[in-house]
Amino acid sequence: MLKKLLALIATLCAAAAFAAVDVNTATEAELDGIKGIGPGLSGRILDERRSAPFKDWSDFIGRVGGVGNKSAVNFSKEGLTVNGKKYSAAAAAKAEAKSKSSAHPKKHDGAADERKAKAPATPAAATATPVTAAPAPAAAPAASASKN
Repeated sequence: MLKKLLALIATLCAAAAFAAVDVNTATEAELDGIKGIGPGLSGRILDERRSAPFKDWSDFIGRVGGVGNKSAVNFSKEGLTVNGKKYSAAAAAKAEAKSKSSAHPKKHDGAADERKAKAPATPAAATATPVTAAPAPAAAPAASASKN
């Protein structure tokens, strides 16, 4: 009897752990049921979802404030999906690349690249000028300093 009870509990726990909650169709209560998502975050998720459904995990991370790669991993482990997909390392890399490119847009200067390519590679010691003490200037006679 005890074995049957333990088997039933294990089955229920496994079913609860694998119950996927899709971010594009979940209710506020279902989102709150994911460990790590509280009323504030579920509200932000629903607000963003009203403007447009989430395309993928990188879209979700980019649009919902307070959600990063680490929290996305945790939410996915708890059963959250985006369009039926769990969070993956590929999604993390895509989100990271997207956030870096939007935060720090690089301006490409082709002329600067050409200058770097044409510049001779010389050791710093060969191009450095030696430092020597300059002789002190000779003092000018006092009489020539003023012409009053």
